[in-house]
Amino acid sequence: MLSQLSQQLCPEGLPALSGNIYCVGRNYVEHAKELQNEVPSEPVIFLKAPSSLRLLAKGPLAFAEESFHHEVEIVLLIGKDLALGSSAGLDAIASISLGLDLTRRGVQDQLKKKSLPWTIAKSFAGAALLQPFRRLQSVPEAIDFSLAVNGETKQRGHTEQMIFSFVKVLDYLLLHQPLYAGDIVYTGTPSGVGPLKKGDRLHIQSSALGIDAEGVL
Repeated sequence: MLSQLSQQLCPEGLPALSGNIYCVGRNYVEHAKELQNEVPSEPVIFLKAPSSLRLLAKGPLAFAEESFHHEVEIVLLIGKDLALGSSAGLDAIASISLGLDLTRRGVQDQLKKKSLPWTIAKSFAGAALLQPFRRLQSVPEAIDFSLAVNGETKQRGHTEQMIFSFVKVLDYLLLHQPLYAGDIVYTGTPSGVGPLKKGDRLHIQSSALGIDAEGVL
């Protein structure tokens, strides 16, 4: 399954997916505030299983009867192996795309109240939607992005609003483990998260990345 997804998401010339999916929480001030969380002083990291991955099209979706929260994000594809404790430059990024981190918000809130891990609210089949990567000449200095649901714009973001830049996120990850070619990093969502249900139409855009894609949950 991962090899098939890799072929769909990573065209020839890009690394195959490793299966590691790192995600950054609360990387936009207004998003942290809308969920009544403290603005972090260092990146908040969580993981999704590779079985969460799905194209921005009809496909596997666990808990399909539930309503989720949509979180549109810039997603990085790591292009080379990086050693534990090393520093990453922008040349470590092989490609950039857009994806959606789906969250079972009610489940997450209940787990937080009990001081329990909230993996099952973030990692399930269909919880990591992703537009295919493509080869980039260079990493854009500034990236805009947005999500519309059923024709209505719900989220808009820009890299200038990020608390932690791409390089700061990667360097923080490298304090804890090496990174490998084919690793994926979801870099956080701007404010405007809200309900999403199976069958809703999705439209993601980024002029900087040349992405204008439609899909369905």
